[in-house]
Amino acid sequence: MNLPVIKLLGAILLTCVLTSVGEAQRLRDTFRRVKETVVVVRTEQRGEDPALGSGVVISADGKVLTAAHVVQTADKITVQFADNQTSPARVIASSVLADVALLQLTEVPANAMFAKLGNSDEAEVGDEILVVGAPFGLSYTLTVGHISGRHLPGMKMGIMGRMATMEFFQTDAAINMGNSGGPMFNLDGEVIGIVSSILSRSGGFEGVGFAATSRIAQRLLLERNSFWSGLEGVLIDGPFAKALNLPQAAGFLVQRVAEGSPSWRQGIHAGTLRVSVEGTDVLIGGDIILEMNNIPFVDEDAFDRMSASLNNLKPGDKLTSKVMRAGQVIELSTTITAR
Repeated sequence: MNLPVIKLLGAILLTCVLTSVGEAQRLRDTFRRVKETVVVVRTEQRGEDPALGSGVVISADGKVLTAAHVVQTADKITVQFADNQTSPARVIASSVLADVALLQLTEVPANAMFAKLGNSDEAEVGDEILVVGAPFGLSYTLTVGHISGRHLPGMKMGIMGRMATMEFFQTDAAINMGNSGGPMFNLDGEVIGIVSSILSRSGGFEGVGFAATSRIAQRLLLERNSFWSGLEGVLIDGPFAKALNLPQAAGFLVQRVAEGSPSWRQGIHAGTLRVSVEGTDVLIGGDIILEMNNIPFVDEDAFDRMSASLNNLKPGDKLTSKVMRAGQVIELSTTITAR
């Protein structure tokens, strides 16, 4: 091999090494810059063990983005910062379909930092991203990966066997229990996603995770202020609905209700007895909602119609429900208060 070729190969190798060093330095710098904006979200709920997730502060007045499934039916929420300071928080907006929620801190530490929301529409498959959260309670863990897919509404999400109802990023960055609600950052330190779930056969991370896009979170929580019901349940129909003697084809079997939520103020009762139905564990013994705001639970499309109706509620408006309880149909209502 002649000298010019050796020099060329050496130059190429040096360029690759410098590029790798530069990328590693950029990752370190980005993590150091955004770490203080990430929080641990701890929740308590009657009859359940304390749980935790992650979140990110997005404003100086103490608004925090997290996953809806982390806080939807929590009776008590505490947010913990990197310096171990804590603050109570409450849910002020939530979209279960997109799995994003917005919290408001009761007390904002004087030194609290907040992250900038990026434009997820500009992100592309192949872009490198960072995920920061508390997997298995290990606070402020960094994992790095790429956007490995973008799932638009109406697209089938592979072997999950369901259609995407909102826009999600797919990623190969390691995500585990406790990461839920944590931010996905681009290399500029902007939040472009909120971690939602993983696709797993074993219960652990297997290379496929999902995050709601920042554009979806911004539109649903900051521009529309999606209504938080404090309610969790499952749609029942077919033989199961008939077995429970529903007076209509389908209903919403209540699983959990957050204390202090609009659903709790209505007097809706949560499930009490765990049973297995066709391999799926559910709680029975609580209310079955037949209608909410005069919109009947007749099929899955009712969720969209109901969400649109609930999002239009203003302080002073009435929230009404018709439920089946112990074989009797009763009507419940409450007045919406400002959150």
